[in-house]
Order: sequence, then C-alpha cells, then structure tokens
Amino acid sequence: MTPTPSEVLQYFNGQLKERICYLDGGMGTRIQAEMLEEEDYRGEEFKDFKAIDNNGVLVSLKGNNDLLIFSKPTMIKDMHKEYYLGGSDICETNTFNGTSISQGEYKMQHVVYELNKKGAQLAKQAAAEVTKAEPHKPRFVAGAVGPTSRTLSVSPSVEDPSYRNVTWDELVEAYVGQISGLVDGGVDMLMIETIFDTQNAKAAIFAVDEYFEKTKKERLPVMISATIVDNSGRTLSGQTIEAFFVSIKHAKAFTVGINCALGAAQMKRFYKMLVDMNPGWCHVYPNAGLPNAMGGYDEDPEIFSTHLSDYAKDGLLNFVGGCCGTFPSHIAALAKKCSAYKPRPLPELEKYPCMQLSGLEPAIIRPEIGFQWVGERCNLMGSPKFKKLVDAYKFDEAMEVCQQQCEKSADILDFNFDSDLIDGQSAMGKFMRLCVTEPNVAKLPFMIDSSKWNVIEEGLKCVQGKCIVNSISLKAGEEDFLQKAKLCMRYGAAVVIMAFDEQGQAATFEDKVRICQRSYRTLREQLDFPPEDIIFDCNVLTIATGMPEHNGYAVDFINAVAEIKRTCPCVSFSGGLSN
Repeated sequence: MTPTPSEVLQYFNGQLKERICYLDGGMGTRIQAEMLEEEDYRGEEFKDFKAIDNNGVLVSLKGNNDLLIFSKPTMIKDMHKEYYLGGSDICETNTFNGTSISQGEYKMQHVVYELNKKGAQLAKQAAAEVTKAEPHKPRFVAGAVGPTSRTLSVSPSVEDPSYRNVTWDELVEAYVGQISGLVDGGVDMLMIETIFDTQNAKAAIFAVDEYFEKTKKERLPVMISATIVDNSGRTLSGQTIEAFFVSIKHAKAFTVGINCALGAAQMKRFYKMLVDMNPGWCHVYPNAGLPNAMGGYDEDPEIFSTHLSDYAKDGLLNFVGGCCGTFPSHIAALAKKCSAYKPRPLPELEKYPCMQLSGLEPAIIRPEIGFQWVGERCNLMGSPKFKKLVDAYKFDEAMEVCQQQCEKSADILDFNFDSDLIDGQSAMGKFMRLCVTEPNVAKLPFMIDSSKWNVIEEGLKCVQGKCIVNSISLKAGEEDFLQKAKLCMRYGAAVVIMAFDEQGQAATFEDKVRICQRSYRTLREQLDFPPEDIIFDCNVLTIATGMPEHNGYAVDFINAVAEIKRTCPCVSFSGGLSN
C-alpha cells in the first residue's frame, strides 16, 4: 500500500534526525553491465518496430534503457531489489528518459505514460517485497525525472545564440505527461535529477505544481538534484551551486543536492557550499570517481565509501547514494561505513530572512550592503538609444547597451519592451535568450518589466536565475492580484508591488501605507507569499517642481517607507526618481 505524501514526509523527517538515509546507485551503468543487445531492448512488444529516423535509417532501440521496463521487467525489478537489499531506503524508477521529448529521439513518445506507470509499479513491487522481509525498515520509490537532452538556456546554433530547439511550454507539457504516469504507478516522491540547466528544472517544478493543482491530489515530496560539469563548480548552463539553489528555492523541495559528474572527492567542497545555504535536508550521490579512458569508473566499493564517510565524519550527510558506476555493493559498503555517524542537523531558520536573487551567481540582499542599483538602460522608456535599436530589430547592438550597464556596476538589470512599434512578447523572449548566453550579463539578476502580463511571462520562461517581476498591483482587484502573485511564486520570482488599488494611485502618506499593508496582508494570508520576495514601490511621484501641491510628496514617501517597514517585516522598497 502506498503511504500518503504526509506519511512519507513524517517518516523521513523522523528518521533523518536519527540516522543517515540511503539512496540507490547508478541504474544506467548497472544495466550496461548486462551487455544487452538490440533484441533485448525490443522484446516481444517491439520486435516488429520499424520506425525510420530523420536520416532514413531504421531506429535502433539499443541503449533506450527505459524500454527494458517492457521488455525485461523482471530484470529491472530485481535490480531495484538488489539496491534495497544493499541498504537503500529509496530507489529511483528506471525512467530517467521517460519524457516524450527524450523518447521522441527513439520514435517512442507514444509509450511514455505506460512506461512511467509500469516503471513505478515495478519499483513499488520490489520495495514491497523487501519491506515485507524487513518490516522494521520500509522502502520507498522516487519517480526519476531526468533533464531531457534539450536545454532552455543554451543555444544549439553557433550562428544564432537566441535559438532554442525546445520551448518552456513544450518542456512543461512533457514533464506533466511523465509525472502523470509516475503518480498513477504509485511513486512515493519525485526526483528531478541530473540538472545541467536550471531553467529545465524550473519547468519540471512548474509541471509538478500544474499536475497536482489540476488533479487536486496531495502534492508528493520533491527531491531536486543538480549536476556540476567540472571543478569550476558550475552547471552546464553556467550557474554556481549557490545560484542554482536560490533559483529553485521556491519549489520547497524535500531535499536538494548534487549528483553525477564528479566523484565524491572532487564534489565535497561544492556540496558543502550547498549545505551551508540550504535550511532543509540535503542529499549527495556522486559517481564512482571520474570516468576513465574507456568511459568506465574505477572506484570500488571500499574507495567510494571511504570518500563519502569523510562527509559523514564532518556531519554533512542526510541522504547519500551513488550515481554512475555504483552498484549494490557500493551502497552496501556505504551503509556499513556511514552507520556510525550522526546525520546533519537542520540549521536554525533566520527570524527575518532577506531577499535572495540570482543570475549565474547569487545575489544575497542583506540590509548591511545598502542600495542595489537597477540599470534601466535596457528599458525602452529609459533609453532612447536602446529603443531605437530594438525598434529596428538590431538586437546585437542593443546587447552592447546591456554590457555597458554591467561595466558601470549595475546590481540588477531591468528589461522593458513595451512599445507600439514591436511585438513586446517576442522581443522580450528573443532578448532574454540572448542575455542568458552572455556571461557578463547573465551573472546578474534580471528585472522583467512590463505593463503586459504575457510579456512578463515570456521573460520568466527564458531566464534560469531568480528574477524580479515589475510589477503587479491591486489596480484590477484582488483576484487578478492574487492570480499573478501565485504565478510569480510558481516561476520562482520576487515581485515589485505598486501602491495602486481599485481607487487609483496612492499619493498621500495614508494611502501609500493602507494599500501596501493590504497588499502584504493579502499575499501572506492567502498565498503564504515569502515576505522577503516583496518589493514595494510607494510612488515617489514628482518632486522639486516648485508647485506647492507637490511639496509633500517626498516626505510622504519617506515616512510611508518607514511605517510599512515597521509593520510589514522582511520587505524591500524601490524608489524611482523621474529623469
């Protein structure tokens, strides 16, 4: 019987305070060890499969490990059992490539739902059999959700850095399809893993929320796992591990960790950075060392477990397992060697958390660092030069304006494409896709700025870092306000809130305070919106004009900020002076 998500969380929240818990090992390399041939992958179900690829060649199914769920189900179930018997608390389903995008490369997208459902059922059967034999230690199943072979943050075209071979919406749809099969098959949790592009992971997180909102089912615990490509400590799409964590923090994951890419010895310092940032449970499952010249992995169970026992000695482990090159014997050695050590305790939560943003690098906005300068020269209303270039579709030259702001030490970059002469949505998408491929620009957090919601969403679908949305307000009423705020949460964005309500713009001290307090109360009570992700714009309005009716605007703004700061903990403020 599948426990409820609440029961799964209750069990592990209890266990993780008492002991280190164990994941499984590398399913792909375990399958490779069987030396399977084409007919093994085809089995009875696909023996007559004769699809032709784009080059006019018969599609080979060899190497599509997920298909073994159909052609060799007993073998797959027995592999899960091997890992459970080696000590794994959780095994992942054999569905790493279980999206329509990945299976489409084998012309197998039509089997995706059944593949994921049956993959989950096989792992659950293995878990049930081992749990029956060892009832003191129940076993659980994580639905494996891989990254796909496509990326939202990197262009496959040398000629056009703004080109992508997949869209956000396509990825979300593909992930929803996979999640549907995994949940119907009975998985206990979901593992979004081997993340080389954080924007892909954000699409998967968005898909998780979409699936559970539509089905009204209780949301499963989600585990999120990044992979770093080398000793730079960055993902393939360029983010540091700290920036990655900030970007996916909105998922409220059960665990966050690192897997694959490096061996345990090389991974430790980067994992430590993640541990230092994460207030929740952490996991790590490295490869059995770096790949050798033949593509194999040389660390035997003794070496592998010795490296990871160093993590345990330092109190860094909650969940631990293995990735490529790790077999049941590796997990057994790991469980034996780490059993003497206490798990990592959860850190104390900050009473007043501060805003965290990210580009390729994190931006932690602590009070003591002072003002953050928002560069507005990539705003069609802030730069005639930029507007002229964008209106003429000279995006490469427009990028130079962006670079200049970085050189002049902007902390955050604002982008606005509201214009009558261009399609703001397509311009926002194209320019964001260009910006995220330019390291000097992409390292900073972005402010996605528009009066049109479809333009804001387009920007959020293109940027892997944690952005700021500029802006939303109560102008169109609470329902519209909450709908947009909820989407900001789902995209993982902070938000600027204008002091505007159904009656109009706040001009007086009293109206500024009333509207901002109402906005804060509405978001906190109805959405549990993180208060540190709220930025109030209390309307400086026109000052120093010499007109008597404007004389109170500046002091009203300053006093309103002080009162709102006193009554709305953790929020930030922006003030725009007209130029």
